[in-house]
Amino acid sequence: MPMKKTCFIGGEWVPATAHAPLFSPCTGQEIAQISQADSSLVEKAIAAAHEATAVMRRLPAYQRAFLLEKISILMNERLEEAARIIAIEAGKPIKTARGEVIRTIQTYKFAAEEAKRLHGETVPLDAAIGGEGRLAYTVREPLGVIGAITPFHFPMNLVAHKVGPALAAGNTVVLKPASQTPLSALFLAELAEQAGVPAGALNVITGSGASVGDKIVSDPRVRAVTFTGSPNVGLDIRNRAGMKRVTLELGSNSAVIVDRNVQLNEVIPRCVFGAFAYSGQVCISVQRIYVDKEIYRDFVEHFVEQTRALRGGDSLSEEADYSAMINPRETERVLEWIHEALLQGARLECGGQIVDRMLQPTVLTGVPADAKVSCQEVFGPVVLINPVESVRHGITLVNDSRYGLQAGVYTNNLSLALEAVEELRVGGVMVNDIPTFRVDHMPYGGVKESGLGREGVKYAIEEMTELKLVAIKR
Repeated sequence: MPMKKTCFIGGEWVPATAHAPLFSPCTGQEIAQISQADSSLVEKAIAAAHEATAVMRRLPAYQRAFLLEKISILMNERLEEAARIIAIEAGKPIKTARGEVIRTIQTYKFAAEEAKRLHGETVPLDAAIGGEGRLAYTVREPLGVIGAITPFHFPMNLVAHKVGPALAAGNTVVLKPASQTPLSALFLAELAEQAGVPAGALNVITGSGASVGDKIVSDPRVRAVTFTGSPNVGLDIRNRAGMKRVTLELGSNSAVIVDRNVQLNEVIPRCVFGAFAYSGQVCISVQRIYVDKEIYRDFVEHFVEQTRALRGGDSLSEEADYSAMINPRETERVLEWIHEALLQGARLECGGQIVDRMLQPTVLTGVPADAKVSCQEVFGPVVLINPVESVRHGITLVNDSRYGLQAGVYTNNLSLALEAVEELRVGGVMVNDIPTFRVDHMPYGGVKESGLGREGVKYAIEEMTELKLVAIKR
């Protein structure tokens, strides 16, 4: 009998009246029964978070830091258990899941450190006429209740990027994890309880977006909403949030430009990793590669060779480089997009088939710019490789997108690299690396339809605090 999981509200484990089955992406078998919170449970969670704001607001910085450090220590002690949870519920290969847990531990450590750096600055009022004889300084204060809505593809670390900064700043959190990956969030709740996080400071509510997410967005006690997910849902949240602070991490079709003068034996393995890690189900997965025409055929040949060497398998297998996508519907959608591109004249270099529930890593060439696999977010194991006349030509193609999260450019020409940095319309430019590069303390976020605001612990804290000015007349 699959285990029944409850919500975590006000420091207690609270069952819902209804449950829904959770299925393994790899096997299709039921792995748990997940509580489906109704409006009364969501109300209870928001009320608990609102009541706990007074406690968290008064909690000294060193105590907030201690709690976050304790969470990271407890997670490190149970690292392998945490990795297995991710592998089972998200279908992420175990060695990749293990890497996510290591990053998550580090994210909570960063949050613990930033809790002690929450400072303002002095303002020289006497720089203005009439400002003489006054002392002024700024402080950062917590907003209150933070509503966090997280996706399936990094179910522990993307939760950490919302919960960690929120608690570091003295806020409370109502967390709604993705329906496919609630076990990771409930595991965090267990660690937070063990670490001594005050009751109500962290609440985890499982259920549908309609019953949980809508209430989080609309309730006036929730002062900010931080969301990672699809652009359509993000835009809807932005339109309904009113005066709430909103941080949105949305879609992308991230691209790499490869100049003619680079070492392909260094570039190609990174691009293969960026395209197919976790079957391409990563916001900054490499989806488009634009290669200088002089090295194009050589690049494609070796890229396909290395792609064919990747091994699929069960997510708990240490040998697996990739596994099944999050659900069969998504697999079929991506397959339809591949077929559409082929009908539009693209060439299939490898992949494009489903074997044992797994969509094989797929490489396409000659893809037109208006094909879905080029202009929309695939979020699957598909990459296109097209030739370009130059790096500048590549920049034009990268910018021809509704998205702008991160981009990469490989070149040994410093002038071209700096030109790319200046001209690319994205939130982050990775010179001589793939756009999939991210470490957890750097500012991370996009422009255009890729979102609003920035994550990265220090930068997320700024989004989750209010700046107050204090002016004292002598």
